[in-house]
Amino acid sequence: MTSPLVTQFEKAQITKPKHEFAIGDTVNVHVKIEEGEKVRTQLFNGTVISRKGSGMNEVVTVRRITNTNNEGIERIFPLQSPNVLKIEVIRSGMTRRAKLYFLRDRVGKAVRLREKRRK
Repeated sequence: MTSPLVTQFEKAQITKPKHEFAIGDTVNVHVKIEEGEKVRTQLFNGTVISRKGSGMNEVVTVRRITNTNNEGIERIFPLQSPNVLKIEVIRSGMTRRAKLYFLRDRVGKAVRLREKRRK
């Protein structure tokens, strides 16, 4: 349990607004990459398989399958990091679980999730 002073300090440090995405959504994560003196933005496209923590400590795990080797790549992004510029939702997946770790064992079309109907 954290002290009220620590939680008050963390609230003051949060600069980014709440991200509006859920587990199972396919997202584009815009990541700032510094190579020497150059700074560029790289996209990481994948499915959100977990989201944990809260406030300054909130992280999200995004998984994608490579086209060349059909290997799974997972990246963990701290949501309050200055290197995470933007997160765009491409499509919403329908899930009944809070963590989609079972997708790690699936291959091919079995990885796809049903799309959530929009109102």
